[in-house]
Amino acid sequence: MITKTALLEMTIVLVLCILIWGIPGNAGAHCDTLDGPVVTAAKIALEKGDVTPVLKWVRKNDEKEIKELFNKTLAVRKQGKEAKELADMYFFETLVRIHRVGEGAPYTGIKKEPAEPVILAADKALESGSADSLIKLVADAAAKGIRERFEHTKEAKKSAEESVGVGREFVAAYVEFTHYVERLHSDALSPSAHSKAQEGKNEQHHHH
Repeated sequence: MITKTALLEMTIVLVLCILIWGIPGNAGAHCDTLDGPVVTAAKIALEKGDVTPVLKWVRKNDEKEIKELFNKTLAVRKQGKEAKELADMYFFETLVRIHRVGEGAPYTGIKKEPAEPVILAADKALESGSADSLIKLVADAAAKGIRERFEHTKEAKKSAEESVGVGREFVAAYVEFTHYVERLHSDALSPSAHSKAQEGKNEQHHHH
C-alpha cells in the first residue's frame, strides 16, 4: 500500500522535474514527445502491467531503475485517477530522460507539440513497409535547398569582382552553398551504426 506521504513525495519530485527539465530549449527528438515511441511504449507497458515493452528504450545498466519505478508506478496507479495520472507522468518523464541520457543527448522535458514532419514520415514508412515516400520527401527538400543556394551563389558570382564588399557577399554565399552540399553528401555516404557493427564483426572474423 502506498501511503499519502509517499504520494506527496512523488508529487513534489514530479513538480521539480517539470520545473528543471521543462525549461524551453532547442527542439528535441521525436522521443521527447507525448506521442513519440518511448511514451507510447510506456503506456502499453502500464496497461499490460508488463515492463518489457519499455526496456528496449534504455541501456542494460538502467533496467533495474526502470523496473523498480515501473512497479512503484503500478502500485500508485491503484490509488485513484489523480494518483494514476501523476504516477504515469512521472514514469514517462523518468523513462524519456534516461533514454535521452543513454543517447548522449540533452533532456528538456516531454513536449506536447507534434514531431517534425520528416520524423512522422519516417514512422509512417516503417508502418507501411516502404521508404519510397520518405525518400522522396527528403530528396525534394535537399534538391530545393541545393537549388536555392546555387542560384544565390551564381548571381553573386556575376558581380563578385566589382568591389571587395560585393566580393565578400559572394564568398559568404559560396561558403554556405559548398558547406551545405558537402554536409548533405557526407551524411548520405556515412555508414549506419548497424553497418559499422557488421564491419567490426567481419574484421574480427577475418583476423581469426
